[in-house]
Amino acid sequence: MVRPDSDAPVIAGEPTIFVIDDDDSLRRSLVRLLRAAGLNVEAFGSAPEFLQRLPITERGCILLDVQMPGVTGPDLHGELLARGIVLPVVYLTAHGDLPTGIRAMKNGAVDFLQKPVDEVVLIETLREALARHAVLQSRGQQVDEIAARLAALSGRERQVLKLVVDGRLNKQIADDLGISIKTVKVHRANVMKTMAVRSLAELVHLCDLASGGSGECLFGARTDPLCARRACLNSGGRCEKAPRPRD
Repeated sequence: MVRPDSDAPVIAGEPTIFVIDDDDSLRRSLVRLLRAAGLNVEAFGSAPEFLQRLPITERGCILLDVQMPGVTGPDLHGELLARGIVLPVVYLTAHGDLPTGIRAMKNGAVDFLQKPVDEVVLIETLREALARHAVLQSRGQQVDEIAARLAALSGRERQVLKLVVDGRLNKQIADDLGISIKTVKVHRANVMKTMAVRSLAELVHLCDLASGGSGECLFGARTDPLCARRACLNSGGRCEKAPRPRD
């Protein structure tokens, strides 16, 4: 596959730098520079053109201009975040100002570089961004695996799991759910087996990773997307909205 502004094919399976800049001359220069450094490059003259390229499944990062006609760089960055796309972004601009830089960094930009940029600094920054994306992808795969295990739990097992990570003892869980201690122990053993853990510490760690990855309630107790980023997993804290069935 050959992308615009590129005179060489994109190498499948290799990480890719997505250059987005409306300046044709600069964009082509960046493509040549990065390709000479041994990097895969795809170049786009506008944010809408890049959005048409989605989805992106390979490892990569974005080298993004700030001021572009129509959709600006920061606007594109915000749109990607809203879609759950976590490609690291490196800004490269001749129009950097403090508010824009602060917004970029709050949105998780790797760096905010000024034109003209030192070539060595640019390439090192982009390699750092690629490394960051590799970590994010690995963490995402781990979260997906944990989520699959959670999905395999029955409703009752999920309730028991919630109370276990809240720090509740078997007798307390039995009282909360209106079931026998023996039944709690059976559900607890099934949870440990399905989640493939041997200790409570491992179980809490997996739930911590999963909630931190999605921001959604792992136990179906809350609909507030902000509530479950470790809120019910820290210091034995209990989620007051967790169901307490009596069947």
